Amino acid sequence: MVERGDDCSDVLIQLAAVRSALNSTGKIILKDHIAHCLVDAVETGDMKTVEQLNQAIDQFMR
Repeated sequence: MVERGDDCSDVLIQLAAVRSALNSTGKIILKDHIAHCLVDAVETGDMKTVEQLNQAIDQFMR
């Protein structure tokens, strides 16, 4: 779009749409991980997995 010389507002709208789609995908992955991996980790006392999820959440939220 930029190379074609499209209007800046159109480019920004598309960037916002892409960002929203990526955030939605991240939320789906996070929910799935919590539902499957994290529950098992907490039940078995696997705090390493819990800490890894916390780190992933921190990176995702940046």
